[in-house]
Amino acid sequence: MRIPAHSVCTAIRDDIVAGVYERGSRLTEELLARRYGVSRVPVREALRTLEAEGFVVTRRHAGACVAEPTEQEAADLLEMRMLLEPLGAARAAQRRTEAHLKVLRGLVRLGQERARRGNSEDLRSLGGWFHETLAQASGSPALTSTLAQLRHKIAWMYAIEAPANPVESWAEHGGIVDAVARGDGDRARTITSLHTERATAAHRLRFPGGAGGAERPDRVRTSQRPVNMPSLRH
Repeated sequence: MRIPAHSVCTAIRDDIVAGVYERGSRLTEELLARRYGVSRVPVREALRTLEAEGFVVTRRHAGACVAEPTEQEAADLLEMRMLLEPLGAARAAQRRTEAHLKVLRGLVRLGQERARRGNSEDLRSLGGWFHETLAQASGSPALTSTLAQLRHKIAWMYAIEAPANPVESWAEHGGIVDAVARGDGDRARTITSLHTERATAAHRLRFPGGAGGAERPDRVRTSQRPVNMPSLRH
């Protein structure tokens, strides 16, 4: 069975974000093909995609390596998200479907329930699903794809502290959905802008000091999940 390159790309990206591959470490086609149980062809295609996304760079005499973004590049990602998340919410207010609203409302109910219980791990996952669904409701594949890529890279570069007041945070999620349901794009944009600005303050850079200039040896940590293709998320 031929494993699609996008599945291999997802697996490598997830492992980069999780820290399985250290910043600056080499990513050889042979090692990756053996690790994921595929041929070198989908690995090569995946590395090209990841280079376009900014997770991988090609270095002379070293080949593909995990990128080492600077502090300024990391800060730019947060600023881009603060501009695009509100835009997505405003678009969602005009283009959302009933199916989108049903999912968003269900996530808000779960989020508010978990917030009252203080379950931070569940809240992080629910928050990710909420913002992914909100982006999809914008009806713009380009915007949805850009925001998804931003979320991946921000999760790679930043540690995110739990909100000081999760109940208030999920009340803001609820306010966004109410505005989207009413078709009030201006209100959806305003609440989302405030919510994103507040969330940004909880981000702490994982790699302060910018990109390192020295070459590093190949170092791969043990993955937290089995590395086999049937387990890959699509």
